[in-house]
Amino acid sequence: MSVKIPAEIREAMAELARRFGSQGGKTAAKNMTPAERSARAKKAASVAAERRTAKRLAKAGLNREKKAAKRQ
Repeated sequence: MSVKIPAEIREAMAELARRFGSQGGKTAAKNMTPAERSARAKKAASVAAERRTAKRLAKAGLNREKKAAKRQ
């Protein structure tokens, strides 16, 4: 079931999100223990590394395909 939200309420909600949304990470970090912050950072770092590796492998695959096309 979908509920239609009036435009003025949507606008007010968007303003609140703009104002307070950027504070979310800072507030969350304040409320975490050092171990929790460390775990979160490790998870973020591993995801970033996986993305970099996937991007590098995809690029290497393209280069390999180009070299194969030149040989033929």
